Amino acid sequence: MEKLITFLKEVKIELAKVSWPNRKQTVQYTLVVIGISLFIAFYLGALDAVFGYILQKFLLR
Repeated sequence: MEKLITFLKEVKIELAKVSWPNRKQTVQYTLVVIGISLFIAFYLGALDAVFGYILQKFLLR
């Protein structure tokens, strides 16, 4: 139990040293992640549609 308490105290000390982003940075980073995720989703969806069409048209008559 003593090791756990020591660990948690050290975690608290280390977290105090962390440079946390402010609200504006957090919102910006979140929007970037959402934007990239949507772009990749649409890109992969388009590739899937194209390859599905090719398979249907030429291989799975």
